[in-house]
Amino acid sequence: MLRGDRIGLRARHEDDIPVLRTELYDDVVNGSRAEGGPWRPITPGTRDPRLFVDDANESSVPFSVVEREGGTLLGTATLWGIDHHSRSAHIGLGLLPAARGKGYGTDVVATLCHYGFVVRGLHRLQIETLADNHGMLRAAERCGFVREGVLRSSAWVLGEFLDEVLLGLLAQDWKPGVKG
Repeated sequence: MLRGDRIGLRARHEDDIPVLRTELYDDVVNGSRAEGGPWRPITPGTRDPRLFVDDANESSVPFSVVEREGGTLLGTATLWGIDHHSRSAHIGLGLLPAARGKGYGTDVVATLCHYGFVVRGLHRLQIETLADNHGMLRAAERCGFVREGVLRSSAWVLGEFLDEVLLGLLAQDWKPGVKG
């Protein structure tokens, strides 16, 4: 397990899947905002590719986020789009509704930075998030990410186009332990 100040990033367990499906993906609003495509229901019992881990896929490393004290499931975190040639990857996370607004996001982003830069030896990490996702923007900027641009009207979400913000962090600019 990777350890943050208050969270741990561990392998996905089978019993995480029903909770994550119900609280993150069965909800039309959460699911629509988290995915790059339209929400659709997934039949219970099927292998939902958003939740089941393919250990052979080396371009994505999914984690379950848990509280360090007690092990309560808090959500998901992923290092995805890993490009070994350019030594870059993207960060994504989804916290359960009850875990939002409590500072866990900053800890998750910081822990993913440690994993990407120290464990994987990457040079660049980036985050794309909806412009109104203030929690993610705040967490990313506290960890040193810089806003590099706005992708105007790039995301179709629940009947409207929304802007996305692109943030990046280079290994040489990363300061371990700094969470503004």
